[in-house]
Amino acid sequence: MIKYLFFSICMIFVGQIYGQSLESPNGNLVMDFSLSSTGEPTYLLNFKQKEVIRSSKLGFQIKNDSISLKDDFVVVDTQESSFDQCWEPVWGEESSIRNHYNELLVKLKQQSTQRALNIRFRLFDDGLGFRYEFPEQDQLIYFVIEEERTEFAMTGDHTAFWIPGDYDTQEYDYTKSKLSEIRAKMASAITPISSQTPFSPTGVQTALMLTTHDGLYINLHEAALINYSTMHLNLDDKTMVFTSWLTPDANGDKGHVQAPFNTPWRTIIVSDDARDILDSKITLNLNEPSKIEDTHWIKPMKYIGVWWELITGKSSWAYTNDFPSIQLGKTDYDSATPNGTHGANTAHVKSYIDFAAAHGFDGVLVEGWNQGWEDWYGNSKEYVFDFVSPYPDFDLKSIQEYAKQKGVEMIMHHETSGSIRNYERHMDTAYQFMKDYGYNAVKSGYVGDILPRGEYHYSQWVVNHYQYALEKAAEYEIMINAHEAVRPTGISRTYPNLIANESARGTEYQAFGGSKANHVTVLPFTRLIGGPMDYTPGIFEMDISKLNPNNNSHVNATIANQLALYLTMYSPLQMAADLPENYMRFPEAFEFIKDVAVDWDESIYLEAEPGEYITVARKAKGTSDWFIGNVNGFQARKTSLTLDFLEPGETYTARIYEDAKDAHYKDNPQAIKIRSVQVKKNSKLKFRSAPGGGFAVSIIKN
Repeated sequence: MIKYLFFSICMIFVGQIYGQSLESPNGNLVMDFSLSSTGEPTYLLNFKQKEVIRSSKLGFQIKNDSISLKDDFVVVDTQESSFDQCWEPVWGEESSIRNHYNELLVKLKQQSTQRALNIRFRLFDDGLGFRYEFPEQDQLIYFVIEEERTEFAMTGDHTAFWIPGDYDTQEYDYTKSKLSEIRAKMASAITPISSQTPFSPTGVQTALMLTTHDGLYINLHEAALINYSTMHLNLDDKTMVFTSWLTPDANGDKGHVQAPFNTPWRTIIVSDDARDILDSKITLNLNEPSKIEDTHWIKPMKYIGVWWELITGKSSWAYTNDFPSIQLGKTDYDSATPNGTHGANTAHVKSYIDFAAAHGFDGVLVEGWNQGWEDWYGNSKEYVFDFVSPYPDFDLKSIQEYAKQKGVEMIMHHETSGSIRNYERHMDTAYQFMKDYGYNAVKSGYVGDILPRGEYHYSQWVVNHYQYALEKAAEYEIMINAHEAVRPTGISRTYPNLIANESARGTEYQAFGGSKANHVTVLPFTRLIGGPMDYTPGIFEMDISKLNPNNNSHVNATIANQLALYLTMYSPLQMAADLPENYMRFPEAFEFIKDVAVDWDESIYLEAEPGEYITVARKAKGTSDWFIGNVNGFQARKTSLTLDFLEPGETYTARIYEDAKDAHYKDNPQAIKIRSVQVKKNSKLKFRSAPGGGFAVSIIKN
């Protein structure tokens, strides 16, 4: 419902000369748009009559423009509409998603310049999305953004789950603090990473999760990041106002625009129930429908791979230790001495293929198969990989034939070392090479500083590179799993071949000193708001020194917690990341990884609190089978569930994998209790989750 409140002479309240309200379909959310007495566009947002966002300014600072797009506006037109439609994702948490909103389009004109700027608001039952639109016009065609001036004015000193604002990485552990404490905690939150560029003592990244003293949950993010710079948030910790802070390019510019043009959507998800934040589909709904007409080749996958042994240091990516540096096409690998630790050798890879085939996995990922790993990182090296030249001990043809014989797909690995111009030069050849050898999915990587030098991982130009790689892959019918790329913003709806991303602190950091035991209770409220994460769960051996005596890291989780991640860390691409021999030590627990689905008809978030716990139930695509996962934070916790989502009149076997009574993520992480019970609709189950623990349940119809 839209209410017009236009007054040409009398002000609605002091300082405002125009105001208009937009209600969500259920009426719980109300957004007010207004122009101040100086023509500044502003908005505010209320939920169930509670203030969520105080009056906040909208606009832009334009480079070399003293007037810019900040004030002196008048409203020349408004348009209202409503939309209510369901759509079917290629893969997802639900087989059908409802896209239901009320919309207000406000058309503005700047009086002194006659430049036009439109602002489009979409109000859903669970939040608000808005974007700027620059229509075609003579007064504004090409321009450079010095800064976007979108404000998110908080109503108080909220509790935030945040990572430092950074132009190059999201791979930080989350800090929980009051907004007023961010400045003091920033230095300790910025931990060493391969490429990092923090920008402010109060700058943070989206998706930002907030809780208020009066029981609201607020999430700030963006959707449909296309041809634009990634948004961070910079906090004025005196006024508690966040202002958008775009990632600059090598020249310090925040964005080059040619009208007509639309910015990404700025999103505010809000509820008084934490489960609604996890269940929200606003980010997907604000993206365009799939541009890929024939999607038969896009398939959810469960895979294993030669990865964890590399991450832990048990094996190496490089083939030889003979050379201080190498040059592709010149270095003679055939005459080199193998180092004896190279993981991607033919016999070893075939053993992984055997394991995948024996246990029903779809694919095998192999890293370190291609020439160049001897000096790939830290040397600002442009021609670092060619993506087609294997090491002497990796027989591409033999492995292709062996995998095909076993019914297993191989997954390609393209590490770019941040040299994106080199990757684009080789991309067509590399993708065709994949198709020639039967690889339908690729894990790409962007470790290290970006080349060309001076660019950042999240600038407009590099964001456009990620999009180019995605669209080019679609031409070759290839699925993309991008690591160290920009955090997702729902683009997987438009390009569902974006099967997963890393773009956050994943399992690898458990081998780099460990992550906080409650890390996985925060990620679904933050990083996963934009799309699925290739978190690489399933670690059973928590003592990394048993894989590599020189690595004393510890995986801060229990086995039950690792099983639950297949549910709570949603992704259509799931890895069983540990070594095959560790799974064979715990064959009963391994059964859950083999059984759990990766694509779903229905998902129900049963309980949730950021940083504390998450419990979700999911119904496997095209079946009557359900799976439940719970991850827990630092405190032991009891859970009682009623299975009211099961079909009436049917009986099921529930296989329960839970922390043993004495389990603990640090002291006793492998203590797991496994049992089976018969259940039906409205049966009750009780569980205890250890610190850093959880539980997982398969519920199979009899």
